[in-house]
Amino acid sequence: MKSLQLTTIIRLFFRWIFICLIIGVCAGTASAFFLQTLDWVTNFRETHIWVIAFLPIGGLLIGLLYHYYGKDVAAGNNLLIDTIHEPKQIIPFRMAPFVYIGTMVTHLLGGSAGREGTALQMSGAIADQLSKPFHLSGEERKIVIIAAIAAGFGSVFGTPFAGIIFSLELLRIGKLKYTAFIPAAAASLLADQITRLWQTPHTHYAIATIPEITAINLFYTVLAGMAFGLCAMIFCKGMKLSSDFFQRIIPFPPLRPMAGGILVALAIWLIGTTKYIGLGIPGIVESFETQQPAYDFALKILFTIVTLSAGFKGGEVTPLFFIGALLGNALSLVIPVPLSLLTGIGFVAVFAGATNTPIACTIMAIELFGFDITLYALIACVIAYLISGNHSIYEKQLTGESKYNKWKTYLNLDKL
Repeated sequence: MKSLQLTTIIRLFFRWIFICLIIGVCAGTASAFFLQTLDWVTNFRETHIWVIAFLPIGGLLIGLLYHYYGKDVAAGNNLLIDTIHEPKQIIPFRMAPFVYIGTMVTHLLGGSAGREGTALQMSGAIADQLSKPFHLSGEERKIVIIAAIAAGFGSVFGTPFAGIIFSLELLRIGKLKYTAFIPAAAASLLADQITRLWQTPHTHYAIATIPEITAINLFYTVLAGMAFGLCAMIFCKGMKLSSDFFQRIIPFPPLRPMAGGILVALAIWLIGTTKYIGLGIPGIVESFETQQPAYDFALKILFTIVTLSAGFKGGEVTPLFFIGALLGNALSLVIPVPLSLLTGIGFVAVFAGATNTPIACTIMAIELFGFDITLYALIACVIAYLISGNHSIYEKQLTGESKYNKWKTYLNLDKL
């Protein structure tokens, strides 16, 4: 009997290793191809500014593509999360090419969007195709998609350990799905290495000064974390209100990104800069080095909300990095903490508040900025997570446990 159990365990182990190998290789290769072509279209746009005039037409084409051929994959990341919560039919493979095309058009023509949504959807759509040949059960499909999310996130940002925790922390606020830890770890670590083997560079950020940990510095970090959490909440609410607005005033879906494209293109023409469109990487890098205009983060919020709520494709995470970094940069005007430190913790904390993933964001900070930032990043991310409430950029993210129930019990607030 023991020999039979051992044989079963070994067989299952190698079966999952093989599945994760396929996910890691496919996700890493897809991310490498995506990132390299994204760099190309971004460089083309910046050297041929006139293409931004075609943003409304690009929006219309994206809208038509999804309206007539992609309604079942239009939910994007929310479809992945929904499938993990309640597996139904296999995610159509066309999600991968559709979101890739939509993202390329968005960035080429001047929309303000990110890249994590594309990486996650490409990885998830590819991974779920393994369900039939491997005869995966519903529970096994959940694990496969979680592993795909880890692989997509880890490889697209070059932060595999953050990718692991993000995939587990994303699904349900306040709870982690530990049963998927090993597959997520294997897929994320492998996908990151595959992306690097394809010689795909990642942006490097540097915090010039990390001050000594003192009570006053930690107090300032708490204040900054509160600002980051409020910013995350405003972004989430803005996305929801703007999406509802576009749906209410424009009944025909393909016309929504066209209208959004007109607004964004006109705004770019009026302000005379492309700083707030695309990924915004140059702006993020500059924010670690020099003082930037205090309104930069607010403009990026507006550009991103209009772009994505109208129906363009990409993701919210890299714009949230920009928003958080530039808000931290602005806070350095009133909080006596080194500029690059506030920029760095803002980079991850606004993201933590908007996705309810404080642990993953703390680990991301360590991977990007080094171990010395750990305590500052952890405090900022947890405070932002608490202040942002139960808001999220992912509508299908469930509430496993309210953020405030235990605090109410500890503080005896139920008796008040």
